[in-house]
Amino acid sequence: MSSASQLKSARVATGPRWVVPAKVVVFIAMLYPLARIVLLGVTGGLGANPIEFIARSTGLWTLVYLCITLAITPVRRLTGVTALARFRRMIGLYAFFFAVLHFTTYIWFDKWFDVAAMLKDIGKRPFITAGFAAFVLLIPLAVTLPKAMVRKLGRRWQTLHRTIYLIATLAILHFWWIKAGKHDLALPKIYGAIVIVLLGWRVITWLRTRASRRRA
Repeated sequence: MSSASQLKSARVATGPRWVVPAKVVVFIAMLYPLARIVLLGVTGGLGANPIEFIARSTGLWTLVYLCITLAITPVRRLTGVTALARFRRMIGLYAFFFAVLHFTTYIWFDKWFDVAAMLKDIGKRPFITAGFAAFVLLIPLAVTLPKAMVRKLGRRWQTLHRTIYLIATLAILHFWWIKAGKHDLALPKIYGAIVIVLLGWRVITWLRTRASRRRA
């Protein structure tokens, strides 16, 4: 293979030149919520209920990163910037990372690993049930994000990762029920609308693709 061909193949594999520095910037920027929690913890700025603050913050950022992950495909298709797909895996892992922090805050600082109390919560408190289900469904998605798993699963990988819409829906329900008890539904409505729009876009795209195949 000639040097020119090798260079072209390398560019295809890595994407445009801006992708690598942009990924570094995004990687660092997405650590901001954690850095903020640590800084506030050190300076005593977590408020009167630090556990609630940490749980609320990590849960909200999990939802934010889930929404960004869902938005990558429609934005990529609308803008034609195909390199955006290269950010999806990293952002998805960040969503899982903050979900782990959120779940750990609950089982450790809130319940102190009391399994009986956690099972009681899951059975009797709908927002805990929805949140727990979303977290469990996130685990196989995170495990199968490496490229080796993508190749191994083939088409089944895409089928599995479509459950992210179900996960996002469960996360919205979890958030909604928490805020409903405090009569503060402004944020749940905003994120709920975002997820509905993104899910609607996926459904419309699927229907158009199906119609095109039938005509063909």
